[in-house]
Amino acid sequence: MSWIDRVRNVLAFTPKKDTPDNLWHKCKGCGQMTFVKELEANQHVCPHCDHHDRIGPAERFQYLFDEGSYTVLPTPKVAEDPLKFRDQKPYPVRLKAARAATGEPDAFINASGTILGRKAVIGVQDFAFMGGSMGQAVGEAFIQGVEAAIAARAPFIAFTASGGARMQEGILSLMQMPRTTVAIEMLHDAGLPYIVVLTDPTSGGVMAAYAMLGDVQIAEPRATLAFTGRRVIENTIREKLPDDFQTSEYYREHGLIDMVTHRKELRETLGQLIGLLCEGKKAA
Repeated sequence: MSWIDRVRNVLAFTPKKDTPDNLWHKCKGCGQMTFVKELEANQHVCPHCDHHDRIGPAERFQYLFDEGSYTVLPTPKVAEDPLKFRDQKPYPVRLKAARAATGEPDAFINASGTILGRKAVIGVQDFAFMGGSMGQAVGEAFIQGVEAAIAARAPFIAFTASGGARMQEGILSLMQMPRTTVAIEMLHDAGLPYIVVLTDPTSGGVMAAYAMLGDVQIAEPRATLAFTGRRVIENTIREKLPDDFQTSEYYREHGLIDMVTHRKELRETLGQLIGLLCEGKKAA
């Protein structure tokens, strides 16, 4: 028996070890493989190219709030299938699948706590839940966050990530645009600031509503920010758009947002802003 056959026999009787398939993460920015534990320790930012991965409410709250200081607010109840909508699947089936995948009741979650010792209410839109689409539940949750901020005399900070309005709710989805705008006015009437952090991607009806109404507009690096798609615009105007069009950096250079802030610096930046906008007003 040759040595090759012997090795084959040994391998045939050697039990295979099960290796978890979630130990490594392939970066969507540079394609490099990163150990998942290293990525999590780096706040889901690629250590090779600085690409900011999409994250959900749980991670946002963990990275931003003071440890042990925050409470997740219950999500308000709404009519789940008011239009009895069905495409390839019934709308309730899609909702059930999104809830199972994310562990969240819908695409917008609020929490109240402190950032660097300063009170704040944060609302996070989760793109993993049906593309962060804006329906009645998102609108109600946004309003709930504003009301909680007013009750706590704290700023409301919205993290946006959405493909736009939720088509399964039709006009009821579009109605959330004026409703959330009125909620922001309620916050202003109470003398409290509204801060927006735009994350990848933010587009459609959300971009045309509460995503661009902040007193301070912040964005994460290289996030895609748009009302409509790049190809639609190019086909309409018959011109080639710049390579960095509809990115955070393009928006900052053209005065549409105030700053582009790295995820690791967001907590410090938001804490300072709350101090300037709230405590500074009290001192004045």
